[in-house]
Amino acid sequence: MNWDTIKGNWKQLTGEAKSHWGQLTDNDVTEAAGERDKLVGKIQERYGVAKDEAERQVDEFAAKHKR
Repeated sequence: MNWDTIKGNWKQLTGEAKSHWGQLTDNDVTEAAGERDKLVGKIQERYGVAKDEAERQVDEFAAKHKR
């Protein structure tokens, strides 16, 4: 998986990220700005999950959206 590709397409993927993680706000997605670690942190905050679970979710999302 190439996270740089996800980051480069982040503006196009924001809607899909918000749909995937319904509790993320527009600000959360904007602040993450395609940065994997920031997105993991936002998911941890909103969903109260451990870092490894948030990372698993982000990796799964990225794998589905590789271009």
